[in-house]
Amino acid sequence: MSAAVDASPVEPFVHPALFYRGEAEYLAGTVPFVRAGLAAGEPVAVAVPGRNLDLLRAELGPDAEQVRLLDMTQAGRNPGRIIPAVLRAFADTHPDGPVRIIGEPIWPARSELEYPACAQHEALINMAFTGRVVTILCPYDADNLAPNVLADAEATHPVLIDSRGQRDSAAYAPDQVVATYNQPLPEPAEPVETVDVATSTDVTAVRRLARDRATAAGLPADRVTDVQLVVTELATNSIEHGGGAGTVRLWVADGHFACEVRDRGTLTDPLAGRRPAQVTNPRGRGLLLVNQLADLVRVHTGSEGTALRAHFRI
Repeated sequence: MSAAVDASPVEPFVHPALFYRGEAEYLAGTVPFVRAGLAAGEPVAVAVPGRNLDLLRAELGPDAEQVRLLDMTQAGRNPGRIIPAVLRAFADTHPDGPVRIIGEPIWPARSELEYPACAQHEALINMAFTGRVVTILCPYDADNLAPNVLADAEATHPVLIDSRGQRDSAAYAPDQVVATYNQPLPEPAEPVETVDVATSTDVTAVRRLARDRATAAGLPADRVTDVQLVVTELATNSIEHGGGAGTVRLWVADGHFACEVRDRGTLTDPLAGRRPAQVTNPRGRGLLLVNQLADLVRVHTGSEGTALRAHFRI
């Protein structure tokens, strides 16, 4: 099994899914990809879960020193953080030539709560890198991931690789995946504290409330500060762009502190919060900051309004 991929003469961005079964197939599909890039003088990054990172580091030997290595369970814990802080952060430092990245954002331990954001992330990579001379190879554990996850991979990747070789995906439909997982967020079973915000005074008050509730939930001081920043950004964004007002909800569930803001606005840009900050454009950084700080961000948007929910591990 080989993961060597030739870029299309029409679209230089290449985004294959690698379906592997066991360690041998994982290494057979990833190591030649890395070494081919190094041999061609291309910058190479690998962002995969820690166990697979150790496998690759050991197999690559001294070559691993030439590769940017990241544990995806840390760098990409929030799927909304991966495009700006992992993929673009590496590719944008090498704008003049081909770049290779291995990114494994979905692994068997991902929760049902996280998965919709993961699937949307994989779909949005195609939009984020259109026109770029970049190849992002995404491994999928075909033995341990659910059938619907593998089916979604076929819809989010135009090229598929497995033990039979390489082929175009007949099921490729990334926009459909984004829409499929744009569903109303599940209602929490736990008690929820609700506050309406419409003025800067309201934002200050809800910031203090979030601080008190996050502290009581057991978050350390630095993460309480992160919660305050996120609540402030979301509430302010609702007032400025969501019809002049929003509703903030706070609760604790399943080992997470959750804060959510709902408003009457519609999020029309699928990549909002996933583009790196631009020095020339100070606006639009609020959702980027939210993605950077939260452990998970889920969004539902439509003509009736938008709900954006941030989770922080306790």
